[in-house]
Amino acid sequence: MIRMRRRAALCLLAVLLPLHALAQAPKPVRARIAVASNFADVARVLAADYGKRTGHRIEVSAASTGKLYAQVHAGAPFDALLSADAATPRRLVAEGLARGDTVFDYATGRLVLWSRDPGLVRDGEALLRKGSIPRLAIANPALAPYGVAARDVLQHVRRWQELQPRLVMGENIGQAMQFVASGAAPLGLVPRSLVLQARRRTPGSAWEVPAHWHAPIVQSAVLLAHGEGNAAATGFLRYLRSPEGRARIRARGYD
Repeated sequence: MIRMRRRAALCLLAVLLPLHALAQAPKPVRARIAVASNFADVARVLAADYGKRTGHRIEVSAASTGKLYAQVHAGAPFDALLSADAATPRRLVAEGLARGDTVFDYATGRLVLWSRDPGLVRDGEALLRKGSIPRLAIANPALAPYGVAARDVLQHVRRWQELQPRLVMGENIGQAMQFVASGAAPLGLVPRSLVLQARRRTPGSAWEVPAHWHAPIVQSAVLLAHGEGNAAATGFLRYLRSPEGRARIRARGYD
């Protein structure tokens, strides 16, 4: 009789423990992540994978880093920021709008001289230094770190002043990329990550700019004050640093 009671108790415990664990499991929640335009498509892929793993929902809001910074200051309900530079997240920390112990570098970008014309970029260095460039698309240096890097490159080859009247500036790097893809500009200084995506549809021609021609494009992330206590946001930032997340980021053109 005692053995039968023990077996019954063990069976009841086996049923109740999973129910207790289910009751204690955190409920899926939503987080809004502000993402620099150059990383938007990659962020959406990462968000989908993270969502399958956890059940949490990540919403990506993309714009230039400068615009995202202004939106955070205006009270936009973002839970985390994936910036296109290293300075903006740290600036938000200094201003009390982000958590200082959550800042980390999640990617390093590279610039490419790209054209949808397969025969235009044969010798990229010669083209930048002394070639004929009727129009060149870049992101606005006042808003986007990739625009700052493009300006560095043109200053390196001593053509910044000469080419300014021929620059087609996008308010973010995604718009600059579109100028080249649409033919509005025959050439652009754009991210390697976006060129890898574009070349699946339009092979074109490209040349990778040497990294020492511009300041490193280090991209940092941070948990914003609005995201404190948001399990989806904190978990997503951890996922970016995981081996799986890092591998996905590298595979899409980032160092």
